[in-house]
Amino acid sequence: MEEKVKKVIEELRLYLQSDGGDMEFVRFDKKSGIVYVRFQGACQGCPISHVTLYQGIEKTLKDKVEGVLGVEAVED
Repeated sequence: MEEKVKKVIEELRLYLQSDGGDMEFVRFDKKSGIVYVRFQGACQGCPISHVTLYQGIEKTLKDKVEGVLGVEAVED
């Protein structure tokens, strides 16, 4: 399942990179169903990154990977 999550994240990164941002996969907690990612570039500190996180990344991961229940951003 983690490999599926990583594959979807790689696909989504292209959209973020086209706007000067990026994200990296941190980990997937199978027990809770939460995917942890770290924003980079223009996405770090962006005032609407939460919209990207929940309405874009989380929605896509939930639709494409069974078992994903949510996404959380982590900071350094």
